[in-house]
Amino acid sequence: MAYTGPFTAGDRVQLTDAKRRHFSITLTPGESFFTHKGEIRHDDIIGADEGTVVESSVGGEYLCFRHLLVDQVLSMPRGAAVIYPKDAAQILVEGDIFPGATVLEAGAGSGAMSSWLLRAVGEHGKVISYEVRQDHLDYAVSNVHNIMGGEPKNWDVRLGDVKEATRETVGEVDRVLLDMLEPWEVLETVRDVLVPGGVFMTYVATVPQLMKVMEGIRELGCFTEPRAWESLVREWKVEGLATRPEHRMNAHTAFLIWARRLADGVTAPRPQRRARR
Repeated sequence: MAYTGPFTAGDRVQLTDAKRRHFSITLTPGESFFTHKGEIRHDDIIGADEGTVVESSVGGEYLCFRHLLVDQVLSMPRGAAVIYPKDAAQILVEGDIFPGATVLEAGAGSGAMSSWLLRAVGEHGKVISYEVRQDHLDYAVSNVHNIMGGEPKNWDVRLGDVKEATRETVGEVDRVLLDMLEPWEVLETVRDVLVPGGVFMTYVATVPQLMKVMEGIRELGCFTEPRAWESLVREWKVEGLATRPEHRMNAHTAFLIWARRLADGVTAPRPQRRARR
């Protein structure tokens, strides 16, 4: 699959009609895609530039672009819920996922976050993904292979509990991301495999989970004071005097928790709050 340039055979293309309905096809020479507005020949798209319009056999017009990763994530088959793009972006930036990093992830879910991480660490980095359920792992493997155009050489995917991870089995890792039901149960594992200065992030949906993770991090004493937040995204409708916020928005999906590993034997200064007057 090409990521830029004229369309080639094997590219996954998103067709958009005048009503902003989307249709996805994988370009195959000699094949056709049929809509309620007639036939669209793949050969009419292959070789054309992105952002062009293809016409169906009965005059329907469709705008053609390659699928972005965000499009693939939102439309992928899934067993477990995916980490949505607004939160994935926060994880990549706040977690400082850099080219060449080794990232430990649990669980793999449907493979959405694994795909973002693999893109971010690049060919010289590595992503180690644990998943306890075989059915979820099957979705993750299928989706990641589809997105990456095959089996990524830098993806180490494992069926099992991340509690089993040790420095002997995964080595030292630069970043840890937990998206699981009870992440407070594996904090000692995170402590043991994460390098000093490494970033630890957790994705949890409920307030009780948030509280237990935050308190667990504090009690362990080997991390900085944890931070917690959520991301809210609201689109706007911009049409002259009708400019206003959209009635629907991407509100709460989960809480993000962030902390950094301290050096062995170090106790961080206790956070002090301002005295009330």
